[in-house]
Amino acid sequence: MRIFFSFFIGWLVFAGSSAFSQKKYSFTQPKMGSPFTVTLSTGDSVAAAQAAAAAFHLADTLNSILSDYIDSSEINRLSATSGQGRYVPVSLPLFDILRRAQEAAEMTGGGYDITIGPIVRLWRKARKSGVPPTEADIAAARGRCGYRYLHLDMALQAVWLEMPGMQLDVGGLGKGFVAAAALRQLRQAGFAQAMVNAGGKIVTGDAPGGRTGRPPADQAGWIIGINAPGEKERLLPIYLSLDKMSVATSGDIYQYLEWHGKRYSHIIDPRTGIGLTRRRNVTAIAADGTTADWLATACSILSYRRSLKLLKHFPGAALLVTEMKRGRVIQKSSVTFKQYLLPDATADPISPR
Repeated sequence: MRIFFSFFIGWLVFAGSSAFSQKKYSFTQPKMGSPFTVTLSTGDSVAAAQAAAAAFHLADTLNSILSDYIDSSEINRLSATSGQGRYVPVSLPLFDILRRAQEAAEMTGGGYDITIGPIVRLWRKARKSGVPPTEADIAAARGRCGYRYLHLDMALQAVWLEMPGMQLDVGGLGKGFVAAAALRQLRQAGFAQAMVNAGGKIVTGDAPGGRTGRPPADQAGWIIGINAPGEKERLLPIYLSLDKMSVATSGDIYQYLEWHGKRYSHIIDPRTGIGLTRRRNVTAIAADGTTADWLATACSILSYRRSLKLLKHFPGAALLVTEMKRGRVIQKSSVTFKQYLLPDATADPISPR
Protein backbone atom coordinates (compact mmCIF):
# COMPACT_ATOMS: atom_id res chain seq x y z
CA MET A 1 0.00 0.00 0.00
CA ARG A 2 1.50 3.30 -1.04
CA ILE A 3 1.52 6.00 1.55
CA PHE A 4 2.82 9.21 2.87
CA PHE A 5 6.56 8.96 2.96
CA SER A 6 9.20 6.89 1.28
CA PHE A 7 12.42 7.20 3.21
CA PHE A 8 15.84 5.66 3.30
CA ILE A 9 15.63 2.26 5.00
CA GLY A 10 19.16 2.04 6.25
CA TRP A 11 18.92 -0.47 9.02
CA LEU A 12 19.27 -4.16 9.61
CA VAL A 13 17.94 -4.93 13.07
CA PHE A 14 18.82 -7.76 15.38
CA ALA A 15 17.66 -8.87 18.81
CA GLY A 16 20.40 -9.26 21.40
CA SER A 17 21.09 -12.55 23.12
CA SER A 18 19.24 -13.45 26.27
CA ALA A 19 20.07 -15.59 29.28
CA PHE A 20 16.37 -16.01 30.04
CA SER A 21 13.82 -18.50 28.70
CA GLN A 22 11.74 -15.96 26.83
CA LYS A 23 11.68 -16.18 23.06
CA LYS A 24 11.64 -13.42 20.50
CA TYR A 25 8.74 -13.23 18.07
CA SER A 26 8.86 -10.99 15.02
CA PHE A 27 5.91 -9.94 12.85
CA THR A 28 6.08 -7.87 9.66
CA GLN A 29 3.46 -6.23 7.47
CA PRO A 30 3.76 -3.56 4.76
CA LYS A 31 2.80 -0.19 6.24
CA MET A 32 3.55 3.36 5.14
CA GLY A 33 5.31 2.21 2.00
CA SER A 34 7.85 0.11 3.93
CA PRO A 35 8.09 -3.07 6.01
CA PHE A 36 6.71 -2.43 9.49
CA THR A 37 8.15 -4.91 12.00
CA VAL A 38 7.15 -5.62 15.57
CA THR A 39 9.52 -7.76 17.66
CA LEU A 40 8.56 -8.97 21.14
CA SER A 41 10.46 -10.88 23.81
CA THR A 42 7.93 -13.01 25.67
CA GLY A 43 6.97 -16.54 26.62
CA ASP A 44 3.47 -16.32 25.13
CA SER A 45 3.39 -16.62 21.33
CA VAL A 46 -0.38 -16.16 21.06
CA ALA A 47 -0.37 -12.96 23.11
CA ALA A 48 2.58 -11.72 21.06
CA ALA A 49 0.67 -12.23 17.80
CA GLN A 50 -2.36 -10.43 19.19
CA ALA A 51 -0.27 -7.50 20.40
CA ALA A 52 1.47 -7.22 17.03
CA ALA A 53 -1.89 -7.26 15.23
CA ALA A 54 -3.07 -4.39 17.44
CA ALA A 55 0.12 -2.45 16.63
CA PHE A 56 -0.47 -2.94 12.90
CA HIS A 57 -4.04 -1.73 13.29
CA LEU A 58 -2.82 1.37 15.10
CA ALA A 59 -0.36 2.07 12.27
CA ASP A 60 -3.22 1.87 9.75
CA THR A 61 -5.36 4.20 11.85
CA LEU A 62 -2.61 6.80 12.14
CA ASN A 63 -1.84 6.44 8.45
CA SER A 64 -5.44 7.32 7.58
CA ILE A 65 -4.97 10.53 9.56
CA LEU A 66 -1.46 11.54 8.46
CA SER A 67 -0.98 10.33 4.90
CA ASP A 68 -0.89 13.03 2.25
CA TYR A 69 -1.23 10.27 -0.36
CA ILE A 70 -4.79 9.53 0.82
CA ASP A 71 -7.20 12.18 -0.48
CA SER A 72 -9.61 11.68 2.41
CA SER A 73 -6.96 11.77 5.16
CA GLU A 74 -7.44 14.25 7.97
CA ILE A 75 -4.21 16.06 7.17
CA ASN A 76 -5.33 16.60 3.56
CA ARG A 77 -8.73 17.85 4.70
CA LEU A 78 -6.92 20.28 7.00
CA SER A 79 -4.65 21.46 4.18
CA ALA A 80 -7.76 22.16 2.10
CA THR A 81 -8.82 24.78 4.67
CA SER A 82 -5.67 26.88 4.18
CA GLY A 83 -6.30 30.58 3.59
CA GLN A 84 -9.84 30.46 4.98
CA GLY A 85 -8.95 32.55 8.03
CA ARG A 86 -10.25 30.13 10.65
CA TYR A 87 -9.13 27.58 13.20
CA VAL A 88 -10.11 23.98 12.48
CA PRO A 89 -10.51 21.42 15.30
CA VAL A 90 -8.40 18.31 14.66
CA SER A 91 -7.87 14.91 16.26
CA LEU A 92 -5.37 14.49 19.07
CA PRO A 93 -2.83 12.50 16.97
CA LEU A 94 -2.80 15.14 14.23
CA PHE A 95 -2.55 18.00 16.71
CA ASP A 96 0.24 16.21 18.57
CA ILE A 97 2.38 15.63 15.49
CA LEU A 98 1.85 19.24 14.34
CA ARG A 99 2.90 20.47 17.77
CA ARG A 100 6.05 18.36 17.64
CA ALA A 101 6.76 19.58 14.10
CA GLN A 102 6.42 23.21 15.14
CA GLU A 103 8.81 22.66 18.03
CA ALA A 104 11.31 21.20 15.55
CA ALA A 105 10.83 24.16 13.19
CA GLU A 106 11.42 26.68 15.98
CA MET A 107 14.52 24.89 17.24
CA THR A 108 16.04 24.64 13.76
CA GLY A 109 15.02 28.10 12.51
CA GLY A 110 13.04 26.48 9.72
CA GLY A 111 15.66 23.85 8.91
CA TYR A 112 12.81 21.42 9.49
CA ASP A 113 9.41 22.62 8.25
CA ILE A 114 6.23 20.56 8.00
CA THR A 115 4.60 23.12 5.66
CA ILE A 116 6.80 22.34 2.64
CA GLY A 117 4.14 20.12 1.07
CA PRO A 118 3.92 22.25 -2.14
CA ILE A 119 7.68 21.89 -2.68
CA VAL A 120 7.66 18.18 -1.84
CA ARG A 121 4.99 17.58 -4.48
CA LEU A 122 7.04 19.44 -7.07
CA TRP A 123 10.01 17.17 -6.50
CA ARG A 124 7.85 14.04 -6.48
CA LYS A 125 6.71 14.93 -9.99
CA ALA A 126 10.30 15.70 -10.93
CA ARG A 127 11.50 12.25 -9.86
CA LYS A 128 8.80 10.69 -12.03
CA SER A 129 9.53 12.87 -15.07
CA GLY A 130 13.29 12.90 -14.62
CA VAL A 131 13.38 16.70 -14.94
CA PRO A 132 13.89 19.03 -11.94
CA PRO A 133 11.39 21.83 -11.28
CA THR A 134 12.16 25.28 -12.63
CA GLU A 135 13.31 28.15 -10.43
CA ALA A 136 9.96 29.86 -11.06
CA ASP A 137 8.02 26.78 -9.95
CA ILE A 138 10.12 26.47 -6.80
CA ALA A 139 9.67 30.16 -5.99
CA ALA A 140 5.90 29.88 -6.44
CA ALA A 141 5.75 26.79 -4.20
CA ARG A 142 7.91 28.44 -1.53
CA GLY A 143 5.41 31.30 -1.46
CA ARG A 144 2.84 28.86 -0.08
CA CYS A 145 5.14 27.52 2.65
CA GLY A 146 6.37 28.70 6.02
CA TYR A 147 5.97 27.25 9.50
CA ARG A 148 5.15 30.70 10.87
CA TYR A 149 1.89 30.54 8.90
CA LEU A 150 0.83 27.45 10.83
CA HIS A 151 -0.96 28.41 14.06
CA LEU A 152 -1.95 26.09 16.89
CA ASP A 153 -4.59 26.75 19.54
CA MET A 154 -3.63 24.54 22.48
CA ALA A 155 -6.87 25.14 24.39
CA LEU A 156 -9.16 24.30 21.48
CA GLN A 157 -6.90 21.64 19.88
CA ALA A 158 -7.36 23.51 16.62
CA VAL A 159 -5.18 24.57 13.68
CA TRP A 160 -5.20 27.61 11.40
CA LEU A 161 -3.31 27.53 8.11
CA GLU A 162 -2.93 31.19 7.32
CA MET A 163 -1.44 31.13 3.80
CA PRO A 164 -3.66 30.04 0.87
CA GLY A 165 -2.43 26.91 -0.87
CA MET A 166 -0.53 25.49 2.10
CA GLN A 167 -0.05 21.72 2.16
CA LEU A 168 1.29 19.80 5.14
CA ASP A 169 3.74 16.93 4.81
CA VAL A 170 4.82 14.94 7.85
CA GLY A 171 7.72 13.26 6.07
CA GLY A 172 10.77 13.43 8.30
CA LEU A 173 9.03 12.64 11.56
CA GLY A 174 5.87 10.67 10.73
CA LYS A 175 7.28 7.16 10.74
CA GLY A 176 9.07 7.78 14.01
CA PHE A 177 5.83 9.16 15.44
CA VAL A 178 3.88 6.05 14.41
CA ALA A 179 6.58 3.69 15.68
CA ALA A 180 6.63 5.48 19.05
CA ALA A 181 2.84 5.23 19.33
CA ALA A 182 2.96 1.52 18.56
CA LEU A 183 5.64 0.92 21.19
CA ARG A 184 3.60 2.80 23.82
CA GLN A 185 0.63 0.59 23.03
CA LEU A 186 2.76 -2.55 23.35
CA ARG A 187 4.10 -1.42 26.72
CA GLN A 188 0.56 -0.70 27.93
CA ALA A 189 -0.38 -4.23 26.89
CA GLY A 190 2.39 -5.60 29.11
CA PHE A 191 5.16 -6.05 26.52
CA ALA A 192 8.00 -3.98 27.93
CA GLN A 193 10.64 -5.89 25.95
CA ALA A 194 9.65 -4.81 22.46
CA MET A 195 11.01 -3.12 19.37
CA VAL A 196 9.19 -1.45 16.47
CA ASN A 197 10.87 -0.81 13.13
CA ALA A 198 8.83 1.49 10.87
CA GLY A 199 10.83 1.37 7.66
CA GLY A 200 14.13 2.05 9.41
CA LYS A 201 12.76 4.38 12.07
CA ILE A 202 13.34 2.22 15.12
CA VAL A 203 12.10 2.49 18.70
CA THR A 204 13.12 0.08 21.45
CA GLY A 205 11.69 -0.84 24.81
CA ASP A 206 13.49 -2.68 27.60
CA ALA A 207 16.49 -4.72 26.54
CA PRO A 208 15.75 -8.39 25.76
CA GLY A 209 16.33 -10.70 28.70
CA GLY A 210 14.49 -8.72 31.36
CA ARG A 211 17.21 -6.19 32.11
CA THR A 212 16.58 -2.53 32.73
CA GLY A 213 18.85 0.43 32.25
CA ARG A 214 21.74 0.48 29.77
CA PRO A 215 22.77 -3.11 28.94
CA PRO A 216 26.13 -4.18 30.35
CA ALA A 217 28.80 -5.51 28.01
CA ASP A 218 27.77 -9.14 28.53
CA GLN A 219 24.05 -8.47 27.93
CA ALA A 220 23.38 -6.62 24.70
CA GLY A 221 20.22 -4.64 24.15
CA TRP A 222 18.52 -4.44 20.79
CA ILE A 223 21.39 -4.70 18.33
CA ILE A 224 21.12 -2.54 15.22
CA GLY A 225 23.41 -2.41 12.21
CA ILE A 226 23.87 0.68 10.03
CA ASN A 227 24.13 0.53 6.26
CA ALA A 228 27.15 2.02 4.49
CA PRO A 229 26.41 5.14 2.40
CA GLY A 230 24.70 4.29 -0.86
CA GLU A 231 24.54 0.59 0.02
CA LYS A 232 21.33 -1.38 0.40
CA GLU A 233 22.97 -4.51 1.80
CA ARG A 234 26.47 -3.71 3.11
CA LEU A 235 26.75 -2.71 6.76
CA LEU A 236 29.24 -0.47 8.47
CA PRO A 237 31.57 -2.46 10.78
CA ILE A 238 29.78 -1.21 13.90
CA TYR A 239 26.63 -2.16 15.79
CA LEU A 240 24.43 -0.16 18.11
CA SER A 241 23.06 -1.60 21.34
CA LEU A 242 19.91 0.24 22.39
CA ASP A 243 17.69 0.04 25.45
CA LYS A 244 14.63 2.31 25.63
CA MET A 245 16.07 4.56 22.93
CA SER A 246 15.16 5.35 19.33
CA VAL A 247 17.22 5.72 16.17
CA ALA A 248 16.63 6.97 12.63
CA THR A 249 18.72 7.52 9.51
CA SER A 250 18.14 9.93 6.64
CA GLY A 251 19.77 9.47 3.23
CA ASP A 252 19.00 9.20 -0.47
CA ILE A 253 19.65 5.54 -1.21
CA TYR A 254 16.16 5.07 -2.70
CA GLN A 255 14.68 8.49 -3.45
CA TYR A 256 16.66 10.87 -5.65
CA LEU A 257 16.81 12.58 -9.04
CA GLU A 258 19.91 12.69 -11.25
CA TRP A 259 20.16 15.62 -13.66
CA HIS A 260 23.20 16.72 -15.64
CA GLY A 261 25.58 14.86 -13.38
CA LYS A 262 24.07 16.16 -10.15
CA ARG A 263 22.09 14.02 -7.72
CA TYR A 264 19.18 15.67 -5.87
CA SER A 265 17.98 13.92 -2.72
CA HIS A 266 14.32 13.63 -1.74
CA ILE A 267 15.36 15.49 1.42
CA ILE A 268 14.57 19.13 0.66
CA ASP A 269 16.06 22.17 2.32
CA PRO A 270 12.99 24.28 3.23
CA ARG A 271 15.13 27.41 3.05
CA THR A 272 15.92 26.92 -0.65
CA GLY A 273 13.26 24.54 -1.91
CA ILE A 274 15.96 22.36 -3.49
CA GLY A 275 16.80 18.71 -2.81
CA LEU A 276 20.11 18.15 -1.05
CA THR A 277 23.09 17.32 -3.24
CA ARG A 278 25.46 16.22 -0.46
CA ARG A 279 25.99 12.45 -0.42
CA ARG A 280 25.78 11.53 3.22
CA ASN A 281 23.74 9.52 5.69
CA VAL A 282 22.77 11.03 9.03
CA THR A 283 21.94 8.77 11.96
CA ALA A 284 20.29 10.25 15.06
CA ILE A 285 19.63 8.58 18.41
CA ALA A 286 17.12 10.10 20.84
CA ALA A 287 14.83 9.10 23.68
CA ASP A 288 11.72 8.88 21.47
CA GLY A 289 11.01 7.97 17.87
CA THR A 290 9.56 11.29 16.79
CA THR A 291 12.61 13.22 17.96
CA ALA A 292 15.09 10.78 16.43
CA ASP A 293 13.24 10.96 13.11
CA TRP A 294 13.15 14.73 12.75
CA LEU A 295 16.68 15.12 14.11
CA ALA A 296 17.98 12.82 11.38
CA THR A 297 16.16 14.92 8.78
CA ALA A 298 17.10 18.32 10.20
CA CYS A 299 20.75 17.38 10.75
CA SER A 300 20.92 16.32 7.09
CA ILE A 301 20.08 19.93 6.21
CA LEU A 302 21.89 21.88 8.93
CA SER A 303 25.65 22.22 9.16
CA TYR A 304 27.48 19.67 11.29
CA ARG A 305 28.43 22.32 13.85
CA ARG A 306 24.87 23.54 14.20
CA SER A 307 23.63 19.95 14.40
CA LEU A 308 25.88 19.32 17.40
CA LYS A 309 24.49 22.42 19.11
CA LEU A 310 20.94 21.23 18.41
CA LEU A 311 21.72 17.85 19.94
CA LYS A 312 22.49 19.44 23.32
CA HIS A 313 18.78 20.17 23.83
CA PHE A 314 18.06 16.44 24.10
CA PRO A 315 19.65 14.45 26.96
CA GLY A 316 21.20 11.26 25.68
CA ALA A 317 20.88 12.21 22.01
CA ALA A 318 23.67 11.21 19.63
CA LEU A 319 24.63 11.78 16.00
CA LEU A 320 26.62 9.94 13.34
CA VAL A 321 27.31 11.48 9.93
CA THR A 322 28.64 9.09 7.30
CA GLU A 323 29.88 10.25 3.90
CA MET A 324 31.51 8.55 0.95
CA LYS A 325 34.44 10.59 -0.41
CA ARG A 326 36.84 9.35 -3.07
CA GLY A 327 35.79 5.77 -2.39
CA ARG A 328 36.38 6.06 1.36
CA VAL A 329 33.81 6.12 4.17
CA ILE A 330 34.27 9.24 6.31
CA GLN A 331 32.57 9.36 9.71
CA LYS A 332 31.94 12.17 12.18
CA SER A 333 30.03 11.66 15.40
CA SER A 334 29.01 13.39 18.58
CA VAL A 335 30.90 12.46 21.74
CA THR A 336 27.69 10.79 22.98
CA PHE A 337 27.52 8.35 20.09
CA LYS A 338 30.12 5.91 21.39
CA GLN A 339 28.03 5.06 24.45
CA TYR A 340 25.54 3.28 22.19
CA LEU A 341 28.10 1.14 20.37
CA LEU A 342 28.12 -2.57 21.02
CA PRO A 343 31.41 -3.15 22.86
CA ASP A 344 32.31 -6.17 20.73
CA ALA A 345 31.54 -5.14 17.14
CA THR A 346 32.45 -8.65 15.96
CA ALA A 347 29.63 -10.25 17.93
CA ASP A 348 27.33 -12.47 15.90
CA PRO A 349 23.89 -10.87 16.16
CA ILE A 350 20.68 -12.87 15.98
CA SER A 351 18.22 -11.77 13.30
CA PRO A 352 14.62 -11.50 14.54
CA ARG A 353 13.27 -12.33 11.07
